[in-house]
Amino acid sequence: MEIKVLGPGCPKCRKLYEEACKAVEEAGAEASVEKIEDIQAIVGYGVMMTPGLVIDGELKCSGKVPSACEIAKLLG
Repeated sequence: MEIKVLGPGCPKCRKLYEEACKAVEEAGAEASVEKIEDIQAIVGYGVMMTPGLVIDGELKCSGKVPSACEIAKLLG
């Protein structure tokens, strides 16, 4: 499983990265978590408000920071 956190490096983006890593650990999932800060790449996913969360190439949310519990459900 591939998880990408999209954002320029703001506090919300960093928090989403932390929550995503926590969700992977708590769920015991085999996944890589990557932080994408390139604006062109972010826009390529259709994200207009950061942070964005992409799981296996599919945008799951943007403009908010879901909790680790909410992210774990998306990993399901």
